[in-house]
Amino acid sequence: MTRAKRLIPAMVIVLGIISIIIGFVFVGQSVAKKNLVTQQMLSENVKLALSEGAEPTLIDNAASAQAAADIIREHRRNIAPTYQDLLAGGRYDPTNPAHLSYAQAINMENYLYLGVLAFGLTDVVLGSGVVMILTGVALGGTGVALRGLLKEKSA
Repeated sequence: MTRAKRLIPAMVIVLGIISIIIGFVFVGQSVAKKNLVTQQMLSENVKLALSEGAEPTLIDNAASAQAAADIIREHRRNIAPTYQDLLAGGRYDPTNPAHLSYAQAINMENYLYLGVLAFGLTDVVLGSGVVMILTGVALGGTGVALRGLLKEKSA
């Protein structure tokens, strides 16, 4: 078997191994960051009743953060539909209870939507890692099979 014929299967196998390693790094980072976001949300101890008359629940995952942010947005829009409507051509006044409530609501809403985004991103990274691992296994298997075929052909 010529050197070039031996090099191609070896390169495919090496690419497969690299893909598997990168895939495991992605999976590890995804799990670590998802745990970090969950721990940060738990440390804030944000509780909200997600429906009328329900017991307040701890916000610690994407679904509850999304539901809570949507409720807060609805309540904030009851104060004023937009920030410009709130100001009515004036300036923000922190001594005005409506302005202060609106600012606090938009802060909490953004915090929760950022959590939803973070959970979604960790899910995408996890999926990418799994695909990289599967691709690496396929590449490695292809390289091994190619090497075997080339050995048979040269024999």
